[in-house]
Amino acid sequence: MDPQPAKPRLTRIFTVPNQLTSLRLILSLVLFCFIPLGFYWTSLVLFVLAAGTDWLDGWYARRYHQVTVLGRIMDPFADKIVICGTFIFLVAEPALSTEWYGLHAWMAVVIVGREMLVTVLRSFIEQSGGDFSAKMAGKVKMALQCVAAGAALVLLAVGAGAPVWIRAVFLISLWAAVLSTVQSGVGYVIAAVRMAQNPGAE
Repeated sequence: MDPQPAKPRLTRIFTVPNQLTSLRLILSLVLFCFIPLGFYWTSLVLFVLAAGTDWLDGWYARRYHQVTVLGRIMDPFADKIVICGTFIFLVAEPALSTEWYGLHAWMAVVIVGREMLVTVLRSFIEQSGGDFSAKMAGKVKMALQCVAAGAALVLLAVGAGAPVWIRAVFLISLWAAVLSTVQSGVGYVIAAVRMAQNPGAE
């Protein structure tokens, strides 16, 4: 049998998962325009769509064997833009920080700082030939952050008359996300230190 012709370079780059990742970046930019304008319901829809493409492009890439080097770089980058950017814009909303236990700037610093640290560690370990794949703690952290951001947008959209349960969901998920962010970050640091000390270990 004759070998199948190689796919064009652009086709290999612009796979469906990579297109979904690009869409996520575009949605995030539109989201960052709508939050400060006060279009919170629209922002919620955009955030859900952006977060949903994260799951969809990962599933599609694994299911149809379309994992690419570009995708491995752009997918976590897009995730960080969506989450970090959303929390940065939410911090600017006074309604979310009326109590001491609400959303404050230091929480956004923790979230952004953790993502920057893990990115640096992943680059160092993978350049050294190690495997620094996402761990379950990181996936749980991402899920909690999405719930907290979504609940914050719902709370802003409903306004002062929001039911107690909506505020409770927001506060519980917010603190759970912050604690999970710290815990997963520490876990990655420990894993990186072990890999650096034992570069040949599995």
